Amino acid sequence: MRLTSDENPSGIRLAKFILQGSFFSFIQLIMGDSQYSFSLTTFSPSGKLVQIEHALTAVGSGQTSLGIKAANGVVIATEKKLPSILVDETSVQKIQILTPNIGVVYSGMGPDSRVLVRKSRKQAEQYHRLYKEAIPVTQLVRETAAVMQEFTQSGGVRPFGVSLLVAGFDDKGPQLYQVDPSGSYFSWKASAMGKNVSNAKDISREEVHR
Repeated sequence: MRLTSDENPSGIRLAKFILQGSFFSFIQLIMGDSQYSFSLTTFSPSGKLVQIEHALTAVGSGQTSLGIKAANGVVIATEKKLPSILVDETSVQKIQILTPNIGVVYSGMGPDSRVLVRKSRKQAEQYHRLYKEAIPVTQLVRETAAVMQEFTQSGGVRPFGVSLLVAGFDDKGPQLYQVDPSGSYFSWKASAMGKNVSNAKDISREEVHR
């Protein structure tokens, strides 16, 4: 027997509801994590903060930078390509001095790196005024990473689109750290970031094993 709207209107409404629910589930399946891409403070179902993934993409689009720790020092290097031959090369600085014994190089968005450099220098100066000695490399890295992490859980801001290689020398000897947009940081014997990161890491790995 064929049901009509007059004979079973509630059944028809139920059928409509089921179809609408299936369509909604289908849209969710298609969108995946993309529906969370505009929210910094909301985790996607896969456990990601999608804006941090975008920030890492910005890092991966930046110029190649690498660092290698040796027995008596640390070497950091980067590729400096100018957007035009008319740009004054001396006005573009990718390696910055934070303290007399700590330097940093970045890959990603240059303006973001300047903000972090300024905050790191301020933190190092405050430490020096308070304790009358240079800030340890690990502590300055920790403070810088804390700033980057704070920008991953606050409304109205975005993650820094930059990763840093921090090289320094203190009582513990030469040290090399990489700090990522999420605020995570690790000590490395050698590391690389930016474009062609795979090739750069292969070269760094060969240098470490020599």
